[in-house]
Amino acid sequence: MIDPAFPAASWFLWVAPILFAVVYALPIFLTPLGWARWFTWDTPARDDLAVYFGRCTGALGLALCAACLHAAPHPAANRALFDVIAIAGGLLVIVHIRGAIEKRQPFIETVEIGLYAVLTGVAIWLRP
Repeated sequence: MIDPAFPAASWFLWVAPILFAVVYALPIFLTPLGWARWFTWDTPARDDLAVYFGRCTGALGLALCAACLHAAPHPAANRALFDVIAIAGGLLVIVHIRGAIEKRQPFIETVEIGLYAVLTGVAIWLRP
């Protein structure tokens, strides 16, 4: 259902979390090192700590996606969620900029700086 008073905000809360869940959250939750290899990270054959933190990160991503989908029909009643998305996106921009400066991440992660910056801006712009 799309909120007729805030259709763009509703669409954002439907589309963005589905894409994010499919590309990032679910793969990181299910197979963190497989996802990392797909994104061209160098990974050891076994790293229990990386798997643990990957699964935790994926779980947080899935929880945020679920909250977005739950809020999509009524974005104005869930204004704070837009703040959470903007803050998370802004923090991810910082994480990725640091990784780029330190040259400790694959190029695709550096490209994500723009993706997270746009996500942050759209969340701020569409906040009901």
